[in-house]
Amino acid sequence: MTTSTGVYSNRAITTVHRFRVSAVRQGRCRESGTYMSEPFRPYEKLVDITIHGKKFQVPERNSLLRCFQFISPETVPYGRFCWNQECQYCRVSCQLPDDDEPREMLSCKFIVMAGMEVTELSQELKWCLRAKLPADTPVSS
Repeated sequence: MTTSTGVYSNRAITTVHRFRVSAVRQGRCRESGTYMSEPFRPYEKLVDITIHGKKFQVPERNSLLRCFQFISPETVPYGRFCWNQECQYCRVSCQLPDDDEPREMLSCKFIVMAGMEVTELSQELKWCLRAKLPADTPVSS
């Protein structure tokens, strides 16, 4: 897992992260019945959201950006996201179930809602989610 200099390689980190995501999807916390894993907040169930017309199941009680990481654990952690609303690379437009009009928001600050529809993604998010999005979604390099 470590290189000759004692530093973890990107491949080792990715392997450990995949293991954690796999464990989260399979395991449950015995005491509370909630799923638990870093970096996700504890959750009891997966909720349905739609991104560019494609349905996904993501953990409740997590930020939308963490849910994107749940969908694509191989790419989102390596995106240029600050995770605290400074960079603006996680900007999206969403149609919420109880709203008439789509609203623009930062996915690092918004807690996911069942039934929400993500209609627009920033270029950085499109790039990170390119393998998971519908084939007709334009992604520039």
